[in-house]
Amino acid sequence: MARKFQRFGPIYREKLGVYESINIISPRDAATLFRSEGMMPERFSVPPWVAYRDYRNKPYGVLLKTGEAWRSDRLTLNKEVLSPRVVEGFVPLLSQVGEDFVRRARAQVQKSGRERWTADFSHELFRFALESVCHVLYGERLGLLQDFVDPEAQRFIDAVTLMFHTTSPMLYLPPALLRGLNARTWRDHVHAWDAIFTQADKCIQNVYRDLRLQRKGSREYGGILSSLLLQDKLPLDDIKASVTEMMAGGVDTTSVTLQWAMFELARSPGTQEQLRAEVLAAKNQAAGDRVKMLKSTPLLKAAIKETLRLHPVAVTLQRYTVQEVVLQDYRIPPKTLVQVGLYAMGRDPEVFPKPEQFSPERWLLPGSKHFKGLSFGFGPRQCLGRRIAELEMQLFLMHILENFKIETKRAVEVGTKFDLILLPDKPIYLTLRPLQRPA
Repeated sequence: MARKFQRFGPIYREKLGVYESINIISPRDAATLFRSEGMMPERFSVPPWVAYRDYRNKPYGVLLKTGEAWRSDRLTLNKEVLSPRVVEGFVPLLSQVGEDFVRRARAQVQKSGRERWTADFSHELFRFALESVCHVLYGERLGLLQDFVDPEAQRFIDAVTLMFHTTSPMLYLPPALLRGLNARTWRDHVHAWDAIFTQADKCIQNVYRDLRLQRKGSREYGGILSSLLLQDKLPLDDIKASVTEMMAGGVDTTSVTLQWAMFELARSPGTQEQLRAEVLAAKNQAAGDRVKMLKSTPLLKAAIKETLRLHPVAVTLQRYTVQEVVLQDYRIPPKTLVQVGLYAMGRDPEVFPKPEQFSPERWLLPGSKHFKGLSFGFGPRQCLGRRIAELEMQLFLMHILENFKIETKRAVEVGTKFDLILLPDKPIYLTLRPLQRPA
């Protein structure tokens, strides 16, 4: 897509399979698009995910719902997932998982006998991300940061990977056709979602049972699911559908971003030292209070934004126009699919000077940043799990920087490949080396 913008300019029309879209790259055009979206924006709905739910007669969650049904559910969920009142309650849950990852890393260092842990961390980070999102959603741990992983949890891990992998081909070939042919892609997709829903149902039943038996104290935050069940504002099936979507969608997305962040910090040791100094100063000033630390680590937050600029999870952000909009002097009619090229925008020198450089400081400099950092979307339809993901990544990097130096081999270039989300095109080998001084 980046090459096409270079060839055709800041706007072009494209047809891929059965879908036709208008593609844009300018932050100003993105602002025009999102400011016209109204109260019930509509995004591209992933056809194979819809087809699976119809096939199994399962309700849609907020990711797939549209119109008033979406708006009603989303407003209820926002209060439990995005509001500042509840977000602080996520911090101890996520920080605990981060501390356990550090313990696991130290054990691996000791086991190596070489004062370091070198590995492709993709699987480790996947397990960390799943453990984190489940702790916030269900208020319980799966035990994924141990040497032995429960086979059911491993099936879920494999299922999420398979679900993403089998989604891509069905974006351009109608799922109904593949289902009619009983194609392996369709069968694997169904098998993957079946496993995802089985694991989610098990976790949901555990929380439901604990609430009935009043196993947790009333003052103890029991996770998003228990809050939704206690409020009783949404039907149980709708809660299950949205929580399952958040569970499945909150793993690869954060784990891959953390892998890229560690890679970029390993390649930029000066920036890594700046971040470490900021984190350690914040820890000293806040006496280890993670909530206070999060409020005084702007460079850390900028490093995550910068990682997502260079390595967005999604190639594009999509909206269907709800009214006529004018983009680059073209009149775009209602109900047109418009895609903002996130990857292309992040590497456009007209938007970001020296775009190939990893420079978190750029987000802290004076000047407008409006509609340049759209990795989590914008407006009423922004990513529902945004605050969980941001906190999870910030706390993880805090714990790592307090305890380890991140290293990698110099002059190793890693590209990207598309598998519904953007992934490294080869394994990224990183080294965690314990800091000599106590953190």
